[in-house]
Amino acid sequence: MSKSFKSKIFDPNQFERSPTGIQGLDEITNGGIPKNRPTLIYGSAGCGKTLFGVSFIVNGATQYNEPGVFLSFEENEEELSRNVASLKVDLPKLVQQKKIVIEHIHLDRSENHETGEYNLEGLFVRLGYAIDSIGAKRVVIDAIETLFSGFDNDYILRSELKRLIRWLKERKVTAIITSESSEDGELTRHGIEEYLSDCVVLLDHRVIRQISTRRIRVIKYRGSTHGTDEFPFLIDKDGISVLPITSLVLKHPGTTERVKTGIPELDIMLSGKGYTRSSSVMISGTAGTGKTSIAGAFAMETCRRGETCLYLSFEESPGQIVANMKSIGMNFDPWIKKGLLQINSTRPGFFGLEMHLLELYKQIKLHKPSTVIIDPLTSLFGQGDTLEIQSILTRMIDLLKMNKITAIFTSLISSKGEIQSEVGVASLIDTWIVVREVEDKLRRRSRGLYIVKSRGMSHSNQIHRLVLSDKGIRLLALEEDTELQLDPEPAKKTKKKSAKKN
Repeated sequence: MSKSFKSKIFDPNQFERSPTGIQGLDEITNGGIPKNRPTLIYGSAGCGKTLFGVSFIVNGATQYNEPGVFLSFEENEEELSRNVASLKVDLPKLVQQKKIVIEHIHLDRSENHETGEYNLEGLFVRLGYAIDSIGAKRVVIDAIETLFSGFDNDYILRSELKRLIRWLKERKVTAIITSESSEDGELTRHGIEEYLSDCVVLLDHRVIRQISTRRIRVIKYRGSTHGTDEFPFLIDKDGISVLPITSLVLKHPGTTERVKTGIPELDIMLSGKGYTRSSSVMISGTAGTGKTSIAGAFAMETCRRGETCLYLSFEESPGQIVANMKSIGMNFDPWIKKGLLQINSTRPGFFGLEMHLLELYKQIKLHKPSTVIIDPLTSLFGQGDTLEIQSILTRMIDLLKMNKITAIFTSLISSKGEIQSEVGVASLIDTWIVVREVEDKLRRRSRGLYIVKSRGMSHSNQIHRLVLSDKGIRLLALEEDTELQLDPEPAKKTKKKSAKKN
């Protein structure tokens, strides 16, 4: 065997892929599914197999100049067009432009009987004509199990499936074949499709704690590495979106740039410069101690810099947040009108943990914020067990850091005043601020704030009084009940002068 031949086989750069155009999936598969080879998509009813196939064909025609043929045994052109219209897909227009051909073959399972020899010559002729009519580069065969319904001869099934796979390869088209999953332990109905395909993808639709979740997993991919874990995917008005979690590795860009917190005295406590840009900040405290107010101050400061802030709330509506902030002298309305402040409110139980992560991914892509506020993070705790929560929060922080976003999380801690991290990701947080109730010598209750840690900078280790009023947020020295010195330089100069006099 020559060296050039070995290089041609084993050089990963020579491996051709066909991008699906599905957000996130091409990242999982390192560029797409195998080009000019068959890929099997299987799963139970309602998991999104047909939509997956339609997306592959439509994206090929609209994004990659690759016409496609969609062969269906269950839905005709009118039914298919109507079903995907809600996803902003205009199939009739693409058919009219001869970018897509939709072939519907009606097969009634009750009318199929095994009587002798059986072959797919008729299918090859019809499919071949459709491919040639538009010069198709992509083919989808939807619900392959329908083609062999009513036949029990495994030899014929295996033989004809091999012929179909070989025929598709000879035509040099990138093919997707969809099939229903089996209920008897095999992956698919006939238990042989997965062995003949070069790539196998599982779509799963499950319900846990009455919450629906969709997952995707690449079972095999001949000749290529790929993400092997389960990944959440979402079907909404924009089609299919996949969150490629394996891409979120420890390659966060470092920075020493600092950004103001929106509270001058807090800036002083953080070595006079505020938070580190692209860092993660946790504000923990008992109920009513001002966590949301501190986060809101940073949102205002972000908008003043002309940057976009994404505010995700799990407890209050946008109207409630705006009204509450006005009571402490912060008016969000002008920034919302300018589009610099985006407030999205969602109930934590509206969908599962993975979907919250995927929704954050989509919102970041849409708004491209420099700051993200999640208030409160602890609302998500009831949506999964400890390991799931820690996994999601780790990936959430990674996602934000990879996009160079400064993240503010608020966290509700127990009324006992314990400062242990109930979130379980304290080691991933760069700056940790705690607010809690304190009492003075006259047993008057007030709010106290202190910094547990702040990586990469010196910071105050003192507890300061947190005051909320219609004029905004102030921090006072707790022992003397005096204002913090906003400009420390004049104080130093005064001391030097008095020393000279002495």
